[in-house]
Amino acid sequence: MEKKNAIIITAGYLDTNSGKTAHGLIRGTERFSIVGVIDSKSAGKDAGEVLDGKKRNIPVYASIADFAQTSKEKAVYCIIGVATKGGVIPDSLRILLKEALDNDYSLINGLHEYISDIPELADLAKQKGLEIIDVRKPKKFKDLHFWSGKIKTVPCPKVAVLGTDCAMGKRTTTRFLVQAMRGAGYKAEMIYTGQTGWMQGAKYGMVFDSTLNDFISGEMEHAIVTCWENEKPDIMFIEGQSSLRNPSGPAGAEWIVSADATSVVLQHNPARKQYKDLEYYPAFIADPKDEIALIKMYGAETVALTINTAKMEEKAARDYAAQYEKDLGIPCILPLEDGVEQLVPIFKKMIEESKITK
Repeated sequence: MEKKNAIIITAGYLDTNSGKTAHGLIRGTERFSIVGVIDSKSAGKDAGEVLDGKKRNIPVYASIADFAQTSKEKAVYCIIGVATKGGVIPDSLRILLKEALDNDYSLINGLHEYISDIPELADLAKQKGLEIIDVRKPKKFKDLHFWSGKIKTVPCPKVAVLGTDCAMGKRTTTRFLVQAMRGAGYKAEMIYTGQTGWMQGAKYGMVFDSTLNDFISGEMEHAIVTCWENEKPDIMFIEGQSSLRNPSGPAGAEWIVSADATSVVLQHNPARKQYKDLEYYPAFIADPKDEIALIKMYGAETVALTINTAKMEEKAARDYAAQYEKDLGIPCILPLEDGVEQLVPIFKKMIEESKITK
């Protein structure tokens, strides 16, 4: 895959949870070379240092004009790196997107609202011969797949990375697991289920929340089967979405039942007591022990608990992990702080057992 240069618009939200698309791309992407982030609030800093204190040589610029005038790098694409309320493209963002087109950058958008549906931007892009990629745009009906049962032709382990809520870091942990297994000498693939996974370069997957409900199971199955037929990996990791009990959009059963997940890695944030953006609603995030029991009812074993440490002191997070490792009898780790390499032996054993039973 030839990587093309891109800048990311975060519009003052780089240092917040709203910038999670940018955060994923800053941490790594095989699809683009990120040469700058546009964020007036963090201008002059390194984007990696703003994210997690790790320098990544990605400068933050105050404006698109600032990047165009001062950077030695040239960009092909401009990516929207923020999640807006309701997935809409507000006027403030439209102004930045027009400026990007004026500077001859093609646009990549993962929001629910499509740039191609905004006449002034779509027309300008067409006039200038620039590309608009609305990642969440649904496939045409003729390109969709019903579930068929072909999932049983895939013999390698399939690990679903689920969470106890949305915006829990499932995609990042999924990438870490793929990288760890590749680093250990195994052929591992990620099945993406969201727009950022595609932006980061995963080859196989679907955008879960843009897929008609009747086709979700089939599209997931099709991605996994195609990955197996083309790549023959030793193991696949499937990025989760939302959570089994999130009332605004429960998800997870398809990963276990339709994608025939061999096992689950569960991600949890102990500091978060209610579902994200649903603090007004009387529903509370389940204790991991209860979520693991529900996952087992669906038919999969949870082999590890991974901890999102947002809004936690590190010592409190480590104490929590130690207690749950003792209570649950499975590894409980902090992926951002410690990596996921200690989980490699679990998946190595799965791979060896799958080859015996082929």
